[in-house]
Amino acid sequence: MKSLFALVALASALVLSGCAAKKEPTDYSAFRESKPRSILVLPPQNQSPDVNASHGFASEVTLPLAESGYYVFPVALVEQTFRQNGLTTPEEISTVAHKKLHDIFGADTALYITITDYGTSYQVVSSETRVAATARLVDLRTGKELWKGSTFASSAENQGYNNAGILTTLLTAAISQISDTVTDRVREYAAIASVRLLSAGADGKLLYGPRSPNYGKTVSQ
Repeated sequence: MKSLFALVALASALVLSGCAAKKEPTDYSAFRESKPRSILVLPPQNQSPDVNASHGFASEVTLPLAESGYYVFPVALVEQTFRQNGLTTPEEISTVAHKKLHDIFGADTALYITITDYGTSYQVVSSETRVAATARLVDLRTGKELWKGSTFASSAENQGYNNAGILTTLLTAAISQISDTVTDRVREYAAIASVRLLSAGADGKLLYGPRSPNYGKTVSQ
């Protein structure tokens, strides 16, 4: 019996130690060595059913990147340059060699984005607008990956139907669905997801760029 208690105690200790384990801080050594000053945002690849997802998300990324301290090449100009060179889809553009991108644009880095969820789904008493994406920042001079991250934003984060009556729930759902239909609400959540993904200053996020007053400061854990 004593040995059984000992095994249970050992197992409990292992579980508790696992729960208490701290997340390892992000390794920024390649990022700091690269010292990027500019970012070329490539047209996002779209894995969602919404054909407008790539343009919709791309239009929201410049502001958080600029506020993080980087020069961002104008998205429309970048797209036009690719089109003039016969590249019209994000999939084609993502295969262009790093050195060639650096030679054409003179950018230090390129941001590769993949959209995994984008749009609004409608159910009986509710609707949900969701945007999810992943991204990685690559040094165009060396080909090294400097950073990667993911993001998610949903209208369900602010919905609280659980304690409401059925009439209130139906009325709220109807208003929400009408609002989603007459307005481009997904752009609102694309902006939220973009800010969550590309704002610097916390562990796991981008480092501040040279145009930020916080450039060189250690990110918060």
